[in-house]
Amino acid sequence: MQLHKSNTLTLFAPKAHNNSGAHFFDTGISAGFPSPTEDVKEQRLSLDRELVKNKEATFFARVRGQSMIGAGLDDNDLLVIDRSLEPTHNKIAVCFLDGEFTVKRLKVNAEGVWLQPENPNYPIIKITSDNNFIIWGIVTNVIKKV
Repeated sequence: MQLHKSNTLTLFAPKAHNNSGAHFFDTGISAGFPSPTEDVKEQRLSLDRELVKNKEATFFARVRGQSMIGAGLDDNDLLVIDRSLEPTHNKIAVCFLDGEFTVKRLKVNAEGVWLQPENPNYPIIKITSDNNFIIWGIVTNVIKKV
């Protein structure tokens, strides 16, 4: 279910499914040399159980733009956002800033709060009392297409 769409993010609420998940083979897949064949254990894996720790506070958002490519967040990636997590220094957060949603790395110290992009082509944003600013949630996972 789509909740909000802006130039930078499209927010979705998770929809619960009653199915038992996709097939999961718990043998590990070698990214180096092929490993010897083992007995394959097939079980079911639910991405909801793996990625969503607090169902009532979890949302998904699709990334628009390139400001976070250095953190591995590319255009069209799907973010898993938990609104129940404490926003702290260096976390990647979805923020509502002056009427728009944005995703940036939080930089917090005694001098203030900044939103740090992970692309040198984008400016660091200093948060001031003039801004309409809310930390909306913390990014916990990213889902990519390959």
